[in-house]
Amino acid sequence: MTENTSGNHSLAGLSDEQVVASRARHGENVLTPPKKTSLWTLYLDKYNDPIIRILLVAAAISLVFAFIEQDFVETIGIFLAIVFATTVGFYFERDAARKFNMLTAMDDDQQVKVRRGGRVVEIRRRDVVVGDIVLIETGDEVPADGRLAQATDLQIDESSLTGEPIADKRVQVDEAETDAADGATYSVDMVLRSTMVMAGRGEYVVTAVGDATEIGQVARQSTETTAVKTPLNMQLDKLAVMISKVGAGVAIAAFVLFLGHDILTDSLWHTRDYMHMAQMVLKYFMMAVTLIVMAVPEGLPMAVTLALALNMRRMLKSNNLVRKLHACETMGAVTVICTDKTGTLTQNRMRVAQPAAATAAADPLLDIAIALNSTAELNGQEVIGNPTEGALLLWLQDRGVDYRVLRRRYEATAREPFSTERKYMSTTVMVDGTAHRFVKGAPEIVMDMCGMSPEERTAIEQTLSAYQRQAMRTLAFAVDGRFQQVFAISDPVREEVPAAIRRCHDAGIEVKIVTGDTAATAAEIGRQIGVVGKEELSTNPHHPEDALITGPAWAALSDEDAFRLAPSIKVMSRARPSDKQRLVEMLQRHGEIVAVTGDGTNDAPALHHAHVGLSLGSGTSVAKEASDMTLLDDSFGSIVNAVMWGRSLYKNIQRFLYFQLVVNLTALLLVLAGSLVGTELPLTVTQILWVNLIMDTFAAMALASLPPSREVMGEAPRNTADFILSKAMFRGIVFTGAAFFVVLLAFLIYCERILPGGMGTHELTLFFTTFVMLQFWNLFNAKCLGSHHSAFRRLWTDRGLLFVLLIILGGQWLIVQFGGRMFRTDGMSAREWLMVVGATSAVLWLGEAYRGVCRLLERKR
Repeated sequence: MTENTSGNHSLAGLSDEQVVASRARHGENVLTPPKKTSLWTLYLDKYNDPIIRILLVAAAISLVFAFIEQDFVETIGIFLAIVFATTVGFYFERDAARKFNMLTAMDDDQQVKVRRGGRVVEIRRRDVVVGDIVLIETGDEVPADGRLAQATDLQIDESSLTGEPIADKRVQVDEAETDAADGATYSVDMVLRSTMVMAGRGEYVVTAVGDATEIGQVARQSTETTAVKTPLNMQLDKLAVMISKVGAGVAIAAFVLFLGHDILTDSLWHTRDYMHMAQMVLKYFMMAVTLIVMAVPEGLPMAVTLALALNMRRMLKSNNLVRKLHACETMGAVTVICTDKTGTLTQNRMRVAQPAAATAAADPLLDIAIALNSTAELNGQEVIGNPTEGALLLWLQDRGVDYRVLRRRYEATAREPFSTERKYMSTTVMVDGTAHRFVKGAPEIVMDMCGMSPEERTAIEQTLSAYQRQAMRTLAFAVDGRFQQVFAISDPVREEVPAAIRRCHDAGIEVKIVTGDTAATAAEIGRQIGVVGKEELSTNPHHPEDALITGPAWAALSDEDAFRLAPSIKVMSRARPSDKQRLVEMLQRHGEIVAVTGDGTNDAPALHHAHVGLSLGSGTSVAKEASDMTLLDDSFGSIVNAVMWGRSLYKNIQRFLYFQLVVNLTALLLVLAGSLVGTELPLTVTQILWVNLIMDTFAAMALASLPPSREVMGEAPRNTADFILSKAMFRGIVFTGAAFFVVLLAFLIYCERILPGGMGTHELTLFFTTFVMLQFWNLFNAKCLGSHHSAFRRLWTDRGLLFVLLIILGGQWLIVQFGGRMFRTDGMSAREWLMVVGATSAVLWLGEAYRGVCRLLERKR
């Protein structure tokens, strides 16, 4: 059936002059791409890291004194650490961006049929202008927004904007007709850019192009600048402030104490030798600067970058394309996931849920009814045309029935197409010389056309009621006035979703469904996947006090009421893009770390404003552009894996911090003690460079490469207000650092005060090896930080750690045995090696004993 408008639009189309005028006024039909940031700006942005800023200050101070002392080794080391960390981060993000650009390539040269000057012509999509008459039919993508002038059985998939897979479209007859009357998110006579025609055909007058379209406005919202900081950035900011305060405090205190002690005890200060006095002040000032530099963990940016980059690469192998490095870690802090329904929780593929094949096969005419009373086609498993009809054809195909063979065998002699008024379609078919009229449509309409007893009708109505309670679409078939079968069709839940939702709940993460679909469908999907319970489904979904709410009800709430209600919402149906974005912002005001998943353009603003936006590989380009990560396999289960990776990554960063701050504290205390007793740190510049290499690059590689642990999914999300150094970590750093300092200081005192020959090159070689081996064994303890497992548990899977340990041990042996004057070493005997390695291994065995006691206590509890 064809509907016509009585409006003033001329269906002859625009003239060439009108096209030029319209384009000059309204612009091209192209979405403005997000403003590209220059590579130089992107690279400089890497220097905004709080720890990098502290390092830059330390490097600047170190550079000044390097010129005074003509010793640039320490300064060069700091600058190399800065450049390496920033460059690696920049490289990996640019690499991800290149992959992403290939993924989101858009084609504005797609051909579109329009009527201009009374003739139908094909033009590029970008050339469509306001006022054009566009012709659309099954399989077409709508090129611009507009109002229908003609429509014949037109059905459009608006899931990319509203979450609604099928929306019946018609020309408005009654001007007073409203959206609410139809329950639709958008007016029934409006068609929108990037939606797909699933059935029927139509003509419409273009009312908006490019950025003025609905999808264009949503895209603009999705590129607004946000002030959302990642949890890791907040943690590193706090750490930077602490390091600045502690480093400056210790340095100032040491400068004042040592200089004051010197003034009170040295007769120099009672003379007029001002040059010598200035040299003494400079000496203590340089000592203070050394303390500041040693307090800063210069390997931290490298460790963070390497950990993020390694995760980025590993997650890509598991079909998660991470565009922004920090998104890897932020997933570990997520407390709420707001997810779309269509394509994310469900397969976005309509399938027959009922009846059973055996029951349906009892009627030989049913297969003919499905095959011939339909306008859909199949290309393998892909449906061309109406997805509901396609689901029925797939049902035939799964039973080994080829609908094409049936269409060739039997002839359709008459056809009555589906219309929204009749709510059925019919096809007359010659079967073995007999004409049969097959009817398919809304069950209540089809039942009225059939001769049925009250008992039969009641039984079918009960069946229908059960299907509808499960939010399934129902379709009835009849032939020659005889009722054949009722089918229930649904968009099935992805198989992995219920288990993934349970894992999220076990991990303390709340999942909220936000969709443009109907309230009943959204609530039923929520029940199937375990987001809502039966008691919540019994409440009124339109009441704002309940866990189920509609978009219009949410939009009607004041900001105060919306803020109060946001945490309790579990399912939001009929949601528009602004509704989802508002929910995200309200949750963030509650202190939640919010991840948003979605594949449609309607999800883009929320994806952009969330802490982590997760788009689907099959989603729209606008959604992908707004996201931080893209799930290439469209699997919700990948989100759970991303959380596991993120939590494990944060623990790895904590492990590196523990390891490096222990070494920093040990070195800091040795410098202070050396200043008190009048000796310098007994390590040469080349030895310090080797120690820094171990402490920074190797330790970062070892600890950043530790594989994720599923145990982290049994923990609650971390509180982002907590400091990155927990109390247990702080105690461990202080205790271990102090213990290392005592051992090394005792070694120095023994060599200098007790050994007859004093501190010679051989003793300094022993000291150097002891210092390195203490770090070597402490790497095992760092690996176990945050758990009570043995360091040997699953050690063979920690290949990165084993490789680094081998490099440290082999490198130290080569330096000691063959370093000579360059490293100030003169070799060690096998007995000495065994003594040093065996004695320092106490670090590991004491750690193992402590963890063993903790495990015993846990078992008793």
